[in-house]
Amino acid sequence: MKSAPRLAAAILGAACLSGLQAAPNILFVVADDLNCAIGPYGDKSAVTPNLDRLAARGLVFERAYCQQAVCNPSRASFLTGLRPATTGVDDLRKHFRDTAPGGKKLVTLPQHFKNHGWFCQNIGKMFHNMGDTQDRQSWSMDETMHTGTHAADTVFANTPLKPGDPAPEYKAPVTEAPDAPDTAYRDGQIARLAAGVIRDRAGSAQPFFLAVGFWRPHLPFVAPKKYWDLHDPAALPSAEPPAPPRDAPAIALHESREIRGYGGVPKDRPFTETEARHYRHGYHASISFLDAQLGLILDALEQSGQADKTIVVFTSDHGFHTGEHALWGKTSNFELDARVPLIIADPRQPAGHGKKTRALAELVDLYPTLAGLAGVAQGLPGNLEGASLAPVLADPAASVKDAAHTWHQHPFYGPASAWQAWGCSMRTQRWRYTEWRSIQSREVIARELYDHDSDPLETVNLASQPAHAARVSELAGKLAIQFPR
Repeated sequence: MKSAPRLAAAILGAACLSGLQAAPNILFVVADDLNCAIGPYGDKSAVTPNLDRLAARGLVFERAYCQQAVCNPSRASFLTGLRPATTGVDDLRKHFRDTAPGGKKLVTLPQHFKNHGWFCQNIGKMFHNMGDTQDRQSWSMDETMHTGTHAADTVFANTPLKPGDPAPEYKAPVTEAPDAPDTAYRDGQIARLAAGVIRDRAGSAQPFFLAVGFWRPHLPFVAPKKYWDLHDPAALPSAEPPAPPRDAPAIALHESREIRGYGGVPKDRPFTETEARHYRHGYHASISFLDAQLGLILDALEQSGQADKTIVVFTSDHGFHTGEHALWGKTSNFELDARVPLIIADPRQPAGHGKKTRALAELVDLYPTLAGLAGVAQGLPGNLEGASLAPVLADPAASVKDAAHTWHQHPFYGPASAWQAWGCSMRTQRWRYTEWRSIQSREVIARELYDHDSDPLETVNLASQPAHAARVSELAGKLAIQFPR
């Protein structure tokens, strides 16, 4: 076995690329439930100076998509480079090591880097936080801040009861805005731990792969008061569109069950405008809180002198609805759930710095992309299902795929025995086409078609209109369906 110095030297020699004198560090940052309501994507109601700062030194992908809009399936997908139908992970508790073909021997994205000599560490929620879904073998050392419930990450849940106080009526309030330091919440602690790791690794000959998984802006919408104060709730735009798409099948919608599980939320009626505005205020406050934590990490990267040799990736596991289409939460195939923010900042790729690309991208593409950029594409697992985005980083006008695929079952929450259908969705440059297939018969029971050139908010389902019959037939022929086993 090679000594650590000899191993590091071997890595630096093996991972060299044209113009690259040393193997790059990888800073891989994942938010939770973050839709494209952030500054780099043009949302003027967002207060995200650090995401704007990262976008200025990287390439913003305007059309990046997750493969299933819920935490565990999405994370298992992009961390293995395999689509959910292949991993077999379709709920919140399954582990790809148990469900994917050859799962015990699968090499994950960080594990691939570890096997090539990178020091790999995970701080925060990277794999899913529920059940036995972690993956210690992916990392060089134990994960930290990676398990627990989102409800437990509140001041409310961590305030001891006084003698005689009644037990709480709910797991956590839907919002809270304490006058408290950032470290009252996990993300404040995660950011400081990650910044410390970056500082500690400065000067090391061994490159690092640091995965930082933030817990926000996932429900509940909680953040220190100063982040709420950055936003005037009266000035926040209302959800648009507020109603489901015209002629959309009922199976494409859901009951917004997740948010209704928190305290202070009505269980059996639509939200009032005041309630909805308050929840949207909380979502924006959580985003600003997340942004400030990202800023601490970027500061540490710059102060350590490693910014010019570190590839930074920022994304989210999926998107999120905050009242649009009368939905709250994720677990749909609509654009707002399927689409994710994605920024890749490679200091060696100046062509994309401060620019945006409309090239289609999928989170499953991150594995081959990072391996290629770091010079360790050799030995990649042969079953990866994504495509490298490196050509787009070199030329933002380039394209590597014609469509992005997302899917979701209905209804999501509840036992698998209650699932009725799978919605298989394909996003091209212009269209979103979705087929809903019965789980029992596997026959198509509903279709959706949205024209993003004329209807980017997906307000009208065109699938049943005779004028679009040929388009539906064309897209149906191109939709790659890999039905769950």
